[in-house]
Amino acid sequence: MEKEPLLMLPGPVPMPERVRMAMVRQAINHRGAEFGAVYADCVRVLKETFGTKNELFVISGSGTAAMEAAVANFGNGLTIACLENGKFGERMFKIAQRHGTAKSVSSEWGTPLDLAALEHELANGAEMVTLVHNETSAGIRNPAEKVGRLARKYDALFVMDGITSIGGDEVHADAWGADIVVVGSQKCLAAPAGLSAISVSERAWERLSEKRPYYLDLAAYRKSAAAKVMETPYTPAVPLFLALREACMIIEEEGLNGRIARHRKNAEAVRKAVTGWGLSLFPKTDSDHSYSNTVTATSLPAGIDDSGFRGMIRKMGIEIAGGQDHLKGKIFRIGTMGATSAPEILATLSVVEHALVKQGFRPAGNGVQAACEVLG
Repeated sequence: MEKEPLLMLPGPVPMPERVRMAMVRQAINHRGAEFGAVYADCVRVLKETFGTKNELFVISGSGTAAMEAAVANFGNGLTIACLENGKFGERMFKIAQRHGTAKSVSSEWGTPLDLAALEHELANGAEMVTLVHNETSAGIRNPAEKVGRLARKYDALFVMDGITSIGGDEVHADAWGADIVVVGSQKCLAAPAGLSAISVSERAWERLSEKRPYYLDLAAYRKSAAAKVMETPYTPAVPLFLALREACMIIEEEGLNGRIARHRKNAEAVRKAVTGWGLSLFPKTDSDHSYSNTVTATSLPAGIDDSGFRGMIRKMGIEIAGGQDHLKGKIFRIGTMGATSAPEILATLSVVEHALVKQGFRPAGNGVQAACEVLG
C-alpha cells in the first residue's frame, strides 16, 4: 500500500487529520454568517500567536502575498532598509525595490545582522525597516526586539516577517514594536498552503500609502472585516479558511505556551543529534542571534553527495530540505514545525543517520540517543 511521505521540511508540514477533513465538505456562502464566524475564529487565535491587539486580516495568497501587501500598502515611495541574512530577507528586499527606494543591509547567509549598518540607514532617512524574524534558509533566528527599538528610535515603520516563527516560537509583535507582521498558513500553523495573515498597527494606518495595489489593498480588507458579518473584500479560498480555522482550534486546545515549548524541544533534539554525530550547525550565532526553533540547518560533511543523501532519505518515506541558491549541496535542513513530536523526530533522525553512514560518513557518537535524552 502506498504511504504518504513524512514531510520534515521548513514548510509545507504534515496536517492533522481534522484539518484535512475540514476541507471535505460542500461549499458555503462566503458572504454569510457561517463564513464570518470562521474568519472571526481565525483572527481571534492568530492575534494571540502574533502577540498583538492590532487589526488582523487573512489573505487568500501565500506568505509572499502578505509580504508584498505590507510593503505595497505602507512603503510606497519610501526609503526602505531591508535586513538580509538569507533567502527570505533577500526576497523582502526585492519586493521593496518594486515599491520604494530599497537599501540592502546585508550579511552572509546564516550570520548575524549588521545592526550598526541598519542604524546608519535610519539616521540617513530610512522610513521603513523590514526583517525576517526566523530565516529558514539558514536556520537562524534574528533579534526582532532590537530591530524594533531601532525603528522606534528613528520613527520608522517596522515590517516583520514571522512566517516561520508565529505559532511555533515566541512572537510579541506589540511589545517588540512591530507595526506590520505577516505569517503563512503552511508553516508552524500546520494548515494548507495558500493563505497568509497580516496585522497592522494604528501607527501604520496613519501612514497608509495613497497609491495601493487593488487585490492586496488593506484598506479594503479593513472595511470588509468591520462589516456586521465579518468578510473579505474579494472571494476567499473558503476550503482553506475552514482548514485554517481547525488548525487554529488545535493551537488553542494545545495552548500557545505548550506549543512553543514543544517546538523548542523538538529543535533542541535535532541539534543534539547533529552535534552528537560530529556535524556542524550552519548558522553563526551570537548574543542576539540564535538557532531557529522551527528548522535546523546543518553543514553537509565533505564527500557527501546531497542528491544521493536526500534521495536515500526520500526512498524511505521522509522528506528533508537541502540548501537554496548558493547553499545547494552545502547544507541540509530538517523542519520541526506544526504537529511534529517525538515519533516523527526520531524516525527522521534514524533515517538521516542511516543515509549519512551509507554515504561514507562515520558518526562521532550516537546522535539518535542524544535526541532521545532531550525528548524523554
